[in-house]
Amino acid sequence: MPSIGLIKKGMSRSEIDSVLSGLGDFVQIDHLVRFLKEPDTNQDTKKYSYLKLASIYEKKAMFFDASKAYDSAAIYCLNDQEKSAYYIKEAESLIKGGFFEQVEKSIQKASQGMSIQEKQNIYTKVKLLYKKQAEIYESQLKRSNAVRVYEKMLELKITDQEKAEIKAKLVELYEKLGKKKEYMLAGQGGQRRKTPWLN
Repeated sequence: MPSIGLIKKGMSRSEIDSVLSGLGDFVQIDHLVRFLKEPDTNQDTKKYSYLKLASIYEKKAMFFDASKAYDSAAIYCLNDQEKSAYYIKEAESLIKGGFFEQVEKSIQKASQGMSIQEKQNIYTKVKLLYKKQAEIYESQLKRSNAVRVYEKMLELKITDQEKAEIKAKLVELYEKLGKKKEYMLAGQGGQRRKTPWLN
C-alpha cells in the first residue's frame, strides 16, 4: 500500500502534532508507523515519533507495543541519562503488561554507562514500579494480578524487611482468594505464573 504522505521528512515536532491532531488513535499509529519506515529520517524526529507512538500505545493499554516504542526511542538518544530514562519507561510498560521475564533486560540496558550509585537507583525505581502496579491492582480488587506482581517481587534483590512485608501481603491476598492452603503448599514465595497476564 503506498504511503499516504501526511507526515513527511523534515517536518518539525509541531508540524507532526498538527498532522495527527483530530485523528483517531489507531489512525495516528498507522501514520506514525508508516513514517518511521521511511529511510533517512532525522534522528530527533524519529525519537519524537517513537515517543508519540509509546504514548498512544499506553493510552490503549497496548503495553508491549509501548515498551518496544520506548526501546526504539532510546536508540536515538545522544546521552546515557536520557537513554536510561527511556529504558526505565520500557520496563514500566512491561510491568504494566505482565511481561516480567523481559524487565531484567530493560534494567541492564538502562544501567549501561551508569555509575554504581546510578545503577542502584535504577534498580530501586524498578522495584517501586512493581510495588506501584501491585497496589493499583489491589485498589481495583484484581487480587490475582496483585499476587502475581508480589510473587515476582520476591525474586528481586530486596531487603529482609521488604521480603517480610511482601510475604504478609501475599498471605492476606491468598486468604481473600481462598487459596491460603495453596500458598502454604507452594512455599513462602508462592508459585508464580510464567506467562504474561491481564485480567
